[in-house]
Parts: sequence; C-alpha cells; structure tokens
Amino acid sequence: MPEIDSKKSYISWPVIALMDFVTVIGFDDIIYNFQNQGLGIVTTWILMLFLFVVPYEMMVGHMGSVFSHEGGGMSSWVRGTSGNIWGYICAWTYWVSGLPYIVDVANSMLISFGWLIHGNNSMSNTMSNSMFALLTAAIFTLFIFIQHHLKNSLQWLGIIGGGAMFIVTVLYVIMTVVYLGQGNMPHTQPFNLKSFIPKFDLHYLSTFGLVIFAMNGSEFAAPYVTEMKNGKKDFPKAMWMLAIMTGFLTVLGSFSLGVFFNAHHLPNDLKMNGSYYAFQAMGNDFGMGRFFLYVFAITQAIYMMAQLAVLIDAGTRMFLSDTAKSYLPKGLTKTDKRGLPINGYWLTTGICTVIMVLSATLPNMNSIFNQLLNLNGIVSPYTTCFLFSSFIIVRLKPKKFPSDFTYIKNQKWAVIVGAWCFLITFGAATMGILPVDEVYGTGTWYHVLALNIIEPLLMIAVGVILPLIARAERRHDELV
Repeated sequence: MPEIDSKKSYISWPVIALMDFVTVIGFDDIIYNFQNQGLGIVTTWILMLFLFVVPYEMMVGHMGSVFSHEGGGMSSWVRGTSGNIWGYICAWTYWVSGLPYIVDVANSMLISFGWLIHGNNSMSNTMSNSMFALLTAAIFTLFIFIQHHLKNSLQWLGIIGGGAMFIVTVLYVIMTVVYLGQGNMPHTQPFNLKSFIPKFDLHYLSTFGLVIFAMNGSEFAAPYVTEMKNGKKDFPKAMWMLAIMTGFLTVLGSFSLGVFFNAHHLPNDLKMNGSYYAFQAMGNDFGMGRFFLYVFAITQAIYMMAQLAVLIDAGTRMFLSDTAKSYLPKGLTKTDKRGLPINGYWLTTGICTVIMVLSATLPNMNSIFNQLLNLNGIVSPYTTCFLFSSFIIVRLKPKKFPSDFTYIKNQKWAVIVGAWCFLITFGAATMGILPVDEVYGTGTWYHVLALNIIEPLLMIAVGVILPLIARAERRHDELV
C-alpha cells in the first residue's frame, strides 16, 4: 500500500475517467465516422466495443496497475519492458503522433467560436487559409498561458468539458427517442436492418484507422495514476467507467444521427460542421429554432478547451517525465516553479504550427480540416501498437511485472488478445494513408497523399535530431 500524504490533493477515479473521456471520444468522432460509413458505423461501433475498446482499456488498466508509481504513462511502460532506447522511441512517437490531433482540436475550437458568433457555417466559407492557421497558432499560445498560470485548470476543464459533452449526447439520444415516439420517420430511408450492415470494401478499410483513432487515447490518463490515492486499484475503475461511456456515446449517438440526417446524402463539410448541423436539425424538427445549436456550440467550445489542455499537458508529461535524459536537450527538460515542462509546451506549439502551415497549402478549409483529421487515423494507431507490445511482454513475464489488477487471468489468451489488438491497429493505420475524402486521381487526392506521407516523416526527423543535439551538448560540456 503506497504512503498517503494527508496534505496532497489527490485525483479521484471518476475525475480521471472524465479527464480521459475528453481525449477518447466526443460527438465529433461520431460525426467523422458517420460520414465515412453511414449507418453501417453502428454495427462497426458495436463490434469494436467488444473486440477492441474493452480489451484496449482493460490493458491500459492492467499496465497502469503494474507501473502505478511511474509518471510517464506509456513511455514508462515501454521503458520498463524494453529499455531506455525503446522508451525514448515510444515517448517521442507517442507525443508527436498526438500533435495532428492537437491541431485538429484547436481548429475545432475555432469552428465552435464561429458558430457561436455567426450561428451558421459562414466562417468556414469566408476565412482565408492563412488566417485559419494564424488563429490556430494563437489558440496554442493562449493555452500554454492558461496551463502556466491557472492552478488546477486541467482538472476543472476536464470535469466540466467531459461531463457537459456526455450530458448533451444523452440529450441528443433522449430527443431522438421522443422524436420517434411522436410517430416521426427517420430522415434516412430506407431505415432497415440492411442499412446497418457495413460495406466491406477498400474505402471501408481505409477509414478504419479513424475508427480506432476515435476510440483510443485512454492511456493519456496514465501519467496521472501517481496523482491518485490508490492508483493500483482505482485506475482500472476509471477505465471501466470510460468504456461504458464510450459504448453509450458511439452506438446510440450514431443511431440518432441516422434519424436526423439522411445517411445516403450527407453534406460535403459534415466532418467540419456536422455536429452543429445535427443539433440545428434537431432544433428545427422540434420547433425550437437554434436553442439546441447554441447549447451544443457552448459545450463544444468548453469540451475542446478541455481536450487541448489535457493533450498538451499529458502528452508533454509523457514525453519528458521519465524518458532517459541522455536523449533530450537540457533546455527541453526544464520545468517551471510548478513543475510544468514549459519548454516542452513551446516545442509542441512549434511543431503543430509547421504541420498546420503545410496542410494550409490545400485548396480550402474543408480539405485542410479533413486532411488533418484523417492524419490522426494514420499516426495515432501506429503509436498505440506500443501499448499492445508492452502488454504482451508484461503477460509473458508475470513474476517480473506483478499487478493488483489482472486483465484475463489465462496467460495464453491474454497474449492472443494483445496480439489481435496489435495486428488490427497496425493494419488500420497502414490503410489510413490512402485519402478518403478526395476523388481518386485528382490533384487534391495526390496532394493529400503526399501530405499523409511527408508530415509523419517530418515528425520522425525531429525525433532523430533531438538526441543528436543532446549528444552535441554532452560533448561540449566534456570539452569545457
């Protein structure tokens, strides 16, 4: 039993679950995949809930219990199972793979402000690409200031953002039941069993990475296991709560979208503005004007703030907290008086800005938004593979890695499930390189394909440069 500091402020497991919830799933994640797969996504969510989400989040719970005294999350797990070099590789790839999503979140926050101000999608039609990139960079800077100066901002944003998003999604589902109960017909026709069967083709496979991306991210809460009173026992509880919330949101939320949208004829900008269209349509059907639209827009703005706060902080902590210092420049590992890795925050902002500028070469805001979003379905699943490989190693060496919480008692089955999750995640990430929102053979299709290759390679290149800088610093110190 770990020693309890009576003066320390601990984080409870429900708060951990809500903080994690904002990084795992949101209404936008449902919209993205609804556009890719239509009503068939409901079946995909159900299958993935049992075949991927529950195993994945229970593995996170198991690993969090094994390494309950480590503060680096997945980088600690890989370092503990495979050594410092792999720990650094994991820490870098995991951190840098989250940067496209941070850009996407900042973009989404900007979109939410546009809907709050204008009450429609006019901002995305009138704003220039350069202004879009500039305002996104300004949002990064603002949140570094918030993290640096406001105590407990992360916890409060997580509680408010995660709780509010879950509540409005429940509201959406309840209003769907009321709408159907009044004898109204779904906007999707035909609305039958056949409509819920996915079409298993190349397009489906190339969109699967985004499904996995929408459901992963629970390991972002792992660095906070050391902030819990009894992380070994309570962290897995947070993972169960997270799995239940994820299942509810994805399955019933997607079903509800099929009621208020015609799944066979969706707007081209659904991924960018679809969440707002959804609540706008619900308000129109119930004769309540823009009430639901503004409720969601406010919730979305807070939710995206919470996401940005958690992603910048947790990702940077994961990278810098326990990665072998010999691989990093000294300036990058410095912390402020509150223990926050402020220089790491600035590095995050710099790389995010470069990614945004590269993607801003696309023709319009909708293409930019979709490309950055789909980039997550490539880099994020690849990095999640580290979790499954570490879990397999832990289960193969149970005496070396004891745990108070054990996911799947039988060692053989545990290894098989870990390998299954690894293979499906790696395959989905590879297929995700193919553009899904542009017409095949067009200039924009090839432009997006090039960005899907160039931007991940750029991230890898920076990861190689950092250890070289650290080595040069050591040589300089030896000479002095």
